Amino acid sequence: MGVAQKTIKFLTIAVIALITTTSFAFESGKKTDDQNDGGQVNTKEEVRAYIEHHLKDSHDFAFYSYTNDANERKHVGFPLPVIIWTTEGLVTFMSSEFHHNDDGHVIVEKNGLKFAKIHSKIYELENGAATVSFDDAHHATNASRVLDFSITKSVVGILFAGFLMFLGFSRLAKQYKSRQIPIGFSRVLEPLVLYVRDEIARPNIGEKKYKKFTGFLLTVFFFIWILNLLGLTPFGFNVTGQIAVTLALALFTMVIYLVNGTKDFWMHTLWMPGVPYILRPILAVIELAGFILIKPFSLLVRLFANITAGHFIVMSLIALMVTMKEAFGPVASTGMSLALALFIMVIELLVAFLQAYIFTMLSSLFIGMAVEEHDHH
Repeated sequence: MGVAQKTIKFLTIAVIALITTTSFAFESGKKTDDQNDGGQVNTKEEVRAYIEHHLKDSHDFAFYSYTNDANERKHVGFPLPVIIWTTEGLVTFMSSEFHHNDDGHVIVEKNGLKFAKIHSKIYELENGAATVSFDDAHHATNASRVLDFSITKSVVGILFAGFLMFLGFSRLAKQYKSRQIPIGFSRVLEPLVLYVRDEIARPNIGEKKYKKFTGFLLTVFFFIWILNLLGLTPFGFNVTGQIAVTLALALFTMVIYLVNGTKDFWMHTLWMPGVPYILRPILAVIELAGFILIKPFSLLVRLFANITAGHFIVMSLIALMVTMKEAFGPVASTGMSLALALFIMVIELLVAFLQAYIFTMLSSLFIGMAVEEHDHH
């Protein structure tokens, strides 16, 4: 059996295993309104809250939810490890112990400590406290935030994207050693690799130094693109819509061009030649702000904002079947919702590639500016 067939078989088994995972239910004695009405979303406020909730990261990986005949809310999926640093050190448990509760009503007791999860944030309660209390500024008065190192849904998405990249590129590299023309899925990857190398890295960084940074640019391009595509699947990933992820990617780019900056780069940044001496300190501050703050900020915000806005628009259009039902009737509102959502989903396929391209292009430009050798006359 070939590597491609083994890979397909493995992924098929993995998907089936995930889909058939036993569901686990909310068991707290106190039910929220969402659980009492079977999880229905009917008003504009409920729709907005539902969308904002699903755009955030999650400690659980839930495929879908339903209400059984006993009016119990069931969630089909699997729990993820919760890894937190508390006042007593490292504490670990599975997210299923929160029973999908996100409003602090379920208290988890571990190692003599009590924990509550509110809006995806985990709090450690003080001794004697039964629930988390907040002041007018919404600061916890009887609990403190823990350092959260949990394996969240976004982390699962990152690991899955990395796994797909490892499979694809290890196969492509192996074929390059034995043949000149790749076969199978590697023939799809090869033109994209050549495009990033010849159209992004080489012209922006230069013939002498582009090879040193091509590996990073390829990794960033395919990593962002795959995660953007995963965000359009029913699994509900929103990894590149998490600002922590885009911040990390922007910091990688910043560190690379600052560390590899040439002597000419730092000279033109800190003590720009050809201008009056009195202006050089001012220009140095402006240049440093540009390379340390403005350029990374533009990278992280552009990717985060575009992906988040795309998901928000798609979910809002799907919600039209609920919010416009009274005005147009169930058939018309549903048809309009599906047609508009399908149109935007097609646009999002283009945006998924475009955002990966823009991030990689700008990264190569910033690196090229830092490693460029200036001519001295």
